Amino acid sequence: MNLLNNSSFQRLQSGLDAANLRNTVLSNNIANVDTPHFKRSAVTFESLLKKEMGGTQLSLSGRRTDPRHFEIGRSNRIPDAVVLTDETSSMNNNQNNVDVDREMSLLAENQLRYNSYVQVVNEQIRIMRTAIEGR
Repeated sequence: MNLLNNSSFQRLQSGLDAANLRNTVLSNNIANVDTPHFKRSAVTFESLLKKEMGGTQLSLSGRRTDPRHFEIGRSNRIPDAVVLTDETSSMNNNQNNVDVDREMSLLAENQLRYNSYVQVVNEQIRIMRTAIEGR
């Protein structure tokens, strides 16, 4: 029996993976702030998760016995983080579009998001541990 395999842990794990990927992408953007013709990248995850989990709940739900079958009802699929590159803008004379101040603030925001995900995971593990041990 896998206690950590429910959908909330899977969402948290995907959030942690996305925050880790975002940290890598932002660090790459900062490292290439002076590279000519470099275009910044960004990670999209939270909006994809909100879109996938949102919407109205259908009363009809289908059971898929084959991966080729259509899904009926709301999907519980957790999307993967997507890296998008901004090719349309440029800030400097060398066609680079990285603003180091913005990237540093996004990096700090990402660190706070990562820390909050870790705190939620730790709290859920603590609750589960308390329930199992009975203390």
